[in-house]
Amino acid sequence: MEMPFTDNQGIHIYYKVEGHGTPLILLHPFSGNLEDYYELGFVDKLQDTYRLILIDSRGHGQSDKPHDPNAYLMDRRVSDVVAVLDDLSIDKAHFFGYSMGGRIGFAITKYAADRFYSLIIGGAQPFNREASDEIHPWIPLLRQGIEVGIEHYVKLRGDRISPERKARLMTNDPEALIAMLSVNNTLDLKPDLPNMSIPCLVYAGKASDEHKAAKRAVSKMPNADFVSLPGLDHYDGLRRSDLALPLVTKFLSEVSAAL
Repeated sequence: MEMPFTDNQGIHIYYKVEGHGTPLILLHPFSGNLEDYYELGFVDKLQDTYRLILIDSRGHGQSDKPHDPNAYLMDRRVSDVVAVLDDLSIDKAHFFGYSMGGRIGFAITKYAADRFYSLIIGGAQPFNREASDEIHPWIPLLRQGIEVGIEHYVKLRGDRISPERKARLMTNDPEALIAMLSVNNTLDLKPDLPNMSIPCLVYAGKASDEHKAAKRAVSKMPNADFVSLPGLDHYDGLRRSDLALPLVTKFLSEVSAAL
C-alpha cells in the first residue's frame, strides 16, 4: 500500500493506493476523509478489480488545511486530483465522489475531462445557491469550535455515525471548514452540462435534498444516467454501501467493456 503526499502549488495532498487494475479515484464527502471508504467497505469490495486511489481533499484528513477561502475554489480542488494522477504517472482514471467529492466530480468535466474515463457522482448537484452571499448555516456553529459543529452534525444523524467516524470528524480544522463553506456551491456548472460527454452515473437518495436537482442535471447531460435510491437520505447515500456498490460496479463494468 502506497501512502505518499504530492505537492500541488504548495498544498500537500495526501493519498493512499490500494489494489490492482484500472485506476479509480475515490473522493470523500465534506468533513470526512479517505478512511470513510475503508470503514464503509468500498475498499474491500473494489480493490481486487481496481487500483484504488483514495485522496484526502484539501482541508481534510492529512492534507494541508489552508484558511484562505480562495484556496477552495473548484478549479484548485480539481487540480489536486490531477496532481495525484500526475504523481502516479497515470494518464486516465475512473472517478467516484460523494457529496462534496461528487461536486468536484461535476467540476472535473469543466477543468480536466481529458483525464477521466468515467464519473460516478453520488449525493451532489452542479447548481450554485440562489443567494450566493447567504452564510452557510454550519459556519456560525463552527465558529464556536469543532466540538459544537460536529455535535450538531452527529445529532442530525443519530446512531448512524460510528464512534470511529465521530473521532475522525473531531480532528477537522474548523477554520478550514469555514473557508470551504464560504465558497461552497459558488460555481454554477449549469452552462457546462450539455458539454459533459464523459460517461457519467449520478445517483441520490430519494429523501435527500439534492435528489431533484441532481435528476434535473442529468436530463441536460448527453451521456449520463440517474439512479434514485428509495428511502435514503443524503447521509445514507454513501453509508449504505450495500446499495451503492452494486451501482458502482455495474456502471464501471459497462464503461470498461466499451473502452
